[in-house]
Amino acid sequence: MSSTTKTSKSEYYAKYCFVISNPITINLQNALKAMEYFINCNTSTLAPYTVPLDATKAAHLYRRLGFSASVDTINQAVGQSANALVDTIINAAIGTAPIAAPIWADYTNANYPEDGDLRRQQRRQEAEEWRLAYVNALFDNTLKDRLSFFWSNHLVTELKVYECSSFLYYYTNCLQRNALGNFKTFVSEIGLTSAMLYYLDGAFNNSNNPNENYARELYELFTLGEGNGYTEEDIIETAKALTGYVERGEVGCTQVTFNPERFDAGPKTILGQTGNWDYNDVIDILFDQRPTEIAGFICKRLYEFFVHPDADAAEAQPIIQGMATTFIANNFEIAPVLSQLFKSQHFFDDEAIGVIIKSPFDMYLNVIKETNFTYDAGTILNIVESSRLLGQELFSPVDVAGWQRDRTWINTNFMIGRWLTAEMMVDEFYQNNPDEFRAFGIAATGPNGATTNDPNEVATAIINKLSPKGLLDAEMATAIEVFREPFNDTMMYENGSWNMNLEMTDSQVYLLLRYLVRQPEFQLK
Repeated sequence: MSSTTKTSKSEYYAKYCFVISNPITINLQNALKAMEYFINCNTSTLAPYTVPLDATKAAHLYRRLGFSASVDTINQAVGQSANALVDTIINAAIGTAPIAAPIWADYTNANYPEDGDLRRQQRRQEAEEWRLAYVNALFDNTLKDRLSFFWSNHLVTELKVYECSSFLYYYTNCLQRNALGNFKTFVSEIGLTSAMLYYLDGAFNNSNNPNENYARELYELFTLGEGNGYTEEDIIETAKALTGYVERGEVGCTQVTFNPERFDAGPKTILGQTGNWDYNDVIDILFDQRPTEIAGFICKRLYEFFVHPDADAAEAQPIIQGMATTFIANNFEIAPVLSQLFKSQHFFDDEAIGVIIKSPFDMYLNVIKETNFTYDAGTILNIVESSRLLGQELFSPVDVAGWQRDRTWINTNFMIGRWLTAEMMVDEFYQNNPDEFRAFGIAATGPNGATTNDPNEVATAIINKLSPKGLLDAEMATAIEVFREPFNDTMMYENGSWNMNLEMTDSQVYLLLRYLVRQPEFQLK
């Protein structure tokens, strides 16, 4: 480092920790409030996107299909066709095995201490262990992981209701196995997991006292949408057909099984069909009689998650209809629908980029995936805990309707928490290995990252890497000044002696990242 540079790293660290953490400095809440009113103006169609991918489109693909990607991964995608890359991603996802069963996968109360407090403590430890394993799998960045995460917020259960780690394992295993499979099979299997049977009272649905909870959610939240193609009488009759899955065993935490003596064997009329229907018949009747309604509802949910939260816009309707047609034509196979969507002009339209607000998990994982910083089990634990504080507790959505996403992530209660926890993550990475910050800046800039004498080039490259559409002009100017500040008392920028190999450049990248995590554009994907 030049002898003319007078200010130490610790002094800059202290200075910017105050400036950037001061809520008055950046009026982000007003900027984010405007994001709630994003309008879907995407008029592109489902026709194939045939232009070779550039860095912006490749980054968009990886942010939506996974949890973003490193500079190297994006560079490898540049120039590829959407058709080929999407096929590669989908095939890799289909070929990815679920997380291996833990040792406690089939534990019952017999495997736990007799003392109730100790038993609950052990189960909580197992659940936390599984959360960490699940998030670690998300780092693999496969579409299957992204989708299992999506389905956990659609086919919802809450761990705090059933409090059995064995049930949790089989529920998440069902999510992973079926994430890209057949939706009819998926719905059939998930409804018989003990987690779901306990969560929506199916485990207490007896012939002499039918419980309508699961029947209602099966139609309203899982397959058809509220009030769409069913009646209250259909719910009552369906509840009767779902009776009998009440055998809970004498030992707690035992997988629920069917007891024919508790099944209502009388005739039921469901969606216009009359007979002595049982659980399997309900699924068959539902998908036979309401294919259009199911396809439209599920494709709308997929569109909201992967493309734009405004799925009711007129521009979205032909896309969702086209997806639904594909869904039905392929007998409710999920992969063909996603393949069509992810290869389309609509998906890659500029209007689809940077219009979804990151969930807490998205925010934290994006930082790590995009910078390629080294993480460990402690990092994963921090992600789980920080996300919980921001309203996204893994395996415990707020209710059966799941997290509502987007604008709910940026309310006044959570916004400052997002800033502070993201800053803490950046701080921890910097304290552990500051050299990685320099390496990231060089990699983000490209082939001349190590030799360029232009700090604006490096700062702009980093900003564009971490923000889907960069920053507004005023914000960009401020961000560049943050990056340049450590050397502003020298002539190094003017005389061309500055470059990324200098000692202080790691702190330049660090300060810029700390600034960026508070910007509106950083909150988007």
